[in-house]
Amino acid sequence: MPQPKVKLVVTGDDFGYCPKRNQGIVDCFQAGGISNVSLLVNASSAKEATELAKRHHIPIGLHANLSEGLPVSQGLKRGSTLLNKDGFFHGKMGFRKALQSGLVNMTEVELELRAQVRLFGELMGYLPCHMDGHQHIHVLPDVCEVFAQVLSDCGISYTRVPVERGLHSCPWLSPVLRDFYMQVEKDALESIPVFRRHGIRWPDVYLGLTTMGHNMSVPNLRRAFSHALERDLDVSLSPPGGESKNRTNTTERPVLTAELMVHPGYPSHPQEGGCGEGPDDFSQSADRQQELTTLKDPALLAFYTQERVQLCAFRDL
Repeated sequence: MPQPKVKLVVTGDDFGYCPKRNQGIVDCFQAGGISNVSLLVNASSAKEATELAKRHHIPIGLHANLSEGLPVSQGLKRGSTLLNKDGFFHGKMGFRKALQSGLVNMTEVELELRAQVRLFGELMGYLPCHMDGHQHIHVLPDVCEVFAQVLSDCGISYTRVPVERGLHSCPWLSPVLRDFYMQVEKDALESIPVFRRHGIRWPDVYLGLTTMGHNMSVPNLRRAFSHALERDLDVSLSPPGGESKNRTNTTERPVLTAELMVHPGYPSHPQEGGCGEGPDDFSQSADRQQELTTLKDPALLAFYTQERVQLCAFRDL
């Protein structure tokens, strides 16, 4: 391929969630549909996932989880502000509600995040070079401060900032989904100064909110990329140093860096998988296989070649 216009990290989230998810992610990686994965260390098939990553040389990072299933930290007891009466995390919206009510102890957040980084290191033999948040918990107010400090202390260079161009004008999102994504974007924008202050990096462009599950198709991905490939980067959204790291000389346009968040897999069996409470509805739906099929579609791979999009891992940025 000639000099790429875009270096794209296609990250398969939720690696380790269940055997069917793991197999789908491996199949997608081998077909050239993803280039990177993000591991849920508290998931039921996390150990199998790390063995697969080693066997197939899949670049892997950490998908920090404070919202689904059981905690990793042995220091979190019943009565912890992160846990409900049954000892599980509060859930995607439950965690946000507790946080907004001032009921989440940030010392416990730090304890759990460090425990998950430590477990990743035990499973893989090294620490991740990138770490994001399951259900975007890492950009939430106050949590992002603790998250950034943990990344800085552990030498983890990259994270995800879920601000997607084209989100506001996307025609197919339901009102409920749109409202949630707009809140994710608001939180992400407010997390940027925190990550910048700690020297944490992220790709220039993010994609993935508008193309999740049944909304993923080659035309929809092409639409998302048409917004991402616009060169008028908002400096306020750029990571430390902006695009300058990828500039080869002063006459060539810089290489744009981007991350596409995806969730490929095969539907979970009803009683197999999850993070301690069984698999959720999204995991058991056909949406996962819809993403897997689309990401492997020869038309999408040809589009990457046509647009000089080079798939890579975070370690290659």
